[in-house]
Amino acid sequence: MSFARLLVAALLMVSASIARAQSQDEAILLVAHPAFRDLEYRQTVLIAAPAPNGGHVGVIINRPTKRSLGSLFPEHEPSKKVVDPVFYGGPFSRGALVALVKADQTPGSGSVLLMHNLYMTFRANTIDHVIETTPNDARYFVGYVGWRPGELKSEIDRGLWSVLDADVEMVFRKDTDGLWEELLQQTRRIRAGVDAPDGAPLQFVASRIARR
Repeated sequence: MSFARLLVAALLMVSASIARAQSQDEAILLVAHPAFRDLEYRQTVLIAAPAPNGGHVGVIINRPTKRSLGSLFPEHEPSKKVVDPVFYGGPFSRGALVALVKADQTPGSGSVLLMHNLYMTFRANTIDHVIETTPNDARYFVGYVGWRPGELKSEIDRGLWSVLDADVEMVFRKDTDGLWEELLQQTRRIRAGVDAPDGAPLQFVASRIARR
């Protein structure tokens, strides 16, 4: 049975667009404001990166589900080797699988470089290959998050998100309970000038978005 047939065709169109051009800018972490009213993103932490259409793409990294990859694809034997649960990545294409892959080179077509040694992969056959060769060097998500050009900057300007530099170890942290609270406190210390270089406010990070 081909694992690729289980994935949504619409997501392949997204991956094809992303694969055509990769941004030189690295990923960022987004920490939801405590007053975020949208239950989809309440108390969430996301990793996001520029997409070639001028928008952004990412996944929620602190919403593990109670399902394993093997339980989702019981006829695909390599999936049973994946230790971590499948995560809920976001409301876009909920029926499709997305992977964040730790690798020193691209894992295959339909992949976008988020930051050093971290790729986001949409293409079904590439995800299939990762699962069959290095199943636990990746984290798997159902769905993802997308922003139109200028949309993420607008959300940050409105105070919906705080911005931090992305860290691979944070993205792959085993226990994500309390991650939102931890990073929220970090952003508050940055605003107070405690953690920021030379006392720079949080906007020194958020200004990266304005250039995209």
